[in-house]
Amino acid sequence: MNDWRIYRGAGHPHDEIRRLPAPPPWRDFSAGGADDTLAGSDRRLGVRRRLVQNHHPRPAETDAVNAALYLRRPLLVTGNPGTGKSTLAHAVAHELGLGRVLRWPIVSRSTLQDGLYRYDAIGRLQDVQLERARADSEATAASPAGIGSYIRLGPLGTALLPSELPRVLLIDELDKSDLDLPNDLLNALEEGEFAIPELERLADREPVVQVLTDDGRKVPVYGGRIRCTTFPFIVLTSNGERDFPAALLRRCIRLELEPPGEEQLGAMIEAHLGADAAAAEPGLVDRFLDREPGEVIATDQLLNALYLTQHAPRTERVTRERIADMLMQPLDQPR
Repeated sequence: MNDWRIYRGAGHPHDEIRRLPAPPPWRDFSAGGADDTLAGSDRRLGVRRRLVQNHHPRPAETDAVNAALYLRRPLLVTGNPGTGKSTLAHAVAHELGLGRVLRWPIVSRSTLQDGLYRYDAIGRLQDVQLERARADSEATAASPAGIGSYIRLGPLGTALLPSELPRVLLIDELDKSDLDLPNDLLNALEEGEFAIPELERLADREPVVQVLTDDGRKVPVYGGRIRCTTFPFIVLTSNGERDFPAALLRRCIRLELEPPGEEQLGAMIEAHLGADAAAAEPGLVDRFLDREPGEVIATDQLLNALYLTQHAPRTERVTRERIADMLMQPLDQPR
């Protein structure tokens, strides 16, 4: 069929949605079930993992990762959107067999408390009131749930749990935070421990409390404090939109990621879309590589354009070029 469109704007209902092709691998949320903790890494790295394994990053990237591993320091990765900052955390976790990447996406309202743990005091109060209401109507009342049922560790809190191997934690887009968060992180990053005051107050009566982790597991907390035995591998990413305090920079290994070169780009396209994707539309790859100095076009914009033109192979070239123009607009130029 020559018409690649699913929605045509004709105003008449039809069932063309049923011929919608499979999603791009990096937007496929159907793989695995509830227990598939590596689905996010599959989307990041590409479903053809062997191609990613055969691709070697630049020496500066491997040096910075190894320095962070050896020194037990966070890795602060800066670069334009789409240069692979977040993917680096998934690549390290995959190669070293460190399990699911804990992800803390930063927004302007994020606080240190969000990363460490959350205590649902309102939920606990409501449950106590319900139990009291049941007790008034029943001869025997069930015991209320313990405080641990209302405490859930955040991504940073989970990463700081005692473990034999380091967990991988991605603190994504730290430059989106308010001014205080980078400084608030200093003590946790330096000491590798934190307290849960709600549990410390009960330590004499309940020295061990089971709480939920960011993974949804239950783990014991002793004396209301959590302290890592192996410092996690922490990747902090930034688009370079702000400067960070010297105290944070001193505690980090810093890496500036350049846009992917021809070899890296080829491996990335092959991992996500197959060996023939770049050859089918070489003009798009050349356009990405030959962009003006300082012009910001993210790698996923190129992947989007290649994927969509793959699914409109028999449409007119002018249509494919119009699609590519729409998808590969420079991010630093207002339209």
